[in-house]
Amino acid sequence: MTSSVAVNIASPEFKANPHPFYARLRAEAPVYRTVLPDKRTAWLVARYDDVVAVLKDERFVKDRRNAMTPEQLAKVPWVPGMFKPLERNMLDLDAPDHTRLRALVHKAFTPRLIEQMRERIQTLAEELLDTAERKGTLELIHDFALPIPVTIIAQMLGVLPKDHHKFHTWSRALLSMTSGRDMLRGIPPMILFLRFMRKLVKERRAYPADDLITALVQAEEAGDTLSEDELIAMIFLLLVAGHETTVNLIASGTLALLQHPDQMEKLKNDPSFIKSGIEELVRYTTPVETATERYAREDVTIAGVTIPRGEMVFAVIASANRDERYFQNPDGLDITRENNKHLSFGQGAHYCLGAPLARMEGQIAINTLLRRMPNLRLKVAPESLRWRGGLVLRGLEALPVTF
Repeated sequence: MTSSVAVNIASPEFKANPHPFYARLRAEAPVYRTVLPDKRTAWLVARYDDVVAVLKDERFVKDRRNAMTPEQLAKVPWVPGMFKPLERNMLDLDAPDHTRLRALVHKAFTPRLIEQMRERIQTLAEELLDTAERKGTLELIHDFALPIPVTIIAQMLGVLPKDHHKFHTWSRALLSMTSGRDMLRGIPPMILFLRFMRKLVKERRAYPADDLITALVQAEEAGDTLSEDELIAMIFLLLVAGHETTVNLIASGTLALLQHPDQMEKLKNDPSFIKSGIEELVRYTTPVETATERYAREDVTIAGVTIPRGEMVFAVIASANRDERYFQNPDGLDITRENNKHLSFGQGAHYCLGAPLARMEGQIAINTLLRRMPNLRLKVAPESLRWRGGLVLRGLEALPVTF
């Protein structure tokens, strides 16, 4: 399988079913050079062991300035100046900056804080389904999968309910950017987002509250604090990562169950399977299809292929999660699967900080949905469902169901 095969891995058509392509990569080209929509070159790493190696190997860095030559940096696509503050988010930084920022947010994003949200998530799920029953219709993303994580992360941060919808609008606009033209379209939502965030941070400095933004403003580690740009980038990361991925888990997970009625019945009949069930749905649907980009700090050889210094690498989690070497019947859905060592929350220094919250939201949302709507089924043919474009995430545009 030569690297000249033209495949747009960011297109909605590809997202509809990427797995046959990834199976070919694992078999024929486990380290594969592709061209992105913005004409940049990227390497896809497809096998489980190699994906783990990329996620843990310090020769693959997050900050391209730590990898690229001056000549390579000069060719990096232009980014509007107003996007610069977001480059200080910990997902795009390496040690020691990443270590410092993660320690600061870890102090605020505690297991106790997450566990406190359990009752609120349950109440919210029930209220949303009450509304759907009254209306007699349910578009699962807009009416259920989206409001749960948006409401919860916004509430944890201390954002007022009247402003919740703005975040999804902004984050969708910013996440869909895959080219320079998209960058220009992203400027208006970015202006609105940054203005709103700076105002919120200013308010919390003046009037502290019992919320995550206040905790981040006040967080200190060995006398260290977050700069203004780091605060804004952190809030943006928590907002986007805190809801986009979980929307995809709840919606794609529900679709997977609807397409595997035996597994859906098993979970309905025994809700105690929900813990292993969510782990399996996270593996099977892989809401974060690839890890965010990394850059080779030096020439690195994987599976006999040398990735040159400075080039971009995507560790394909969706492929690793279906690697025949690691999972029995990898293309099958089994909610009782044991020893499920999927990579959906990452590995190494950048392991997902919000994994416990995502798991809890997924467990409560799907169990509540199946209990309240035992006759749930798709309202349209599966092949008519539209998938969102984009590089890293994989999720549906909409999921109309009947109950």
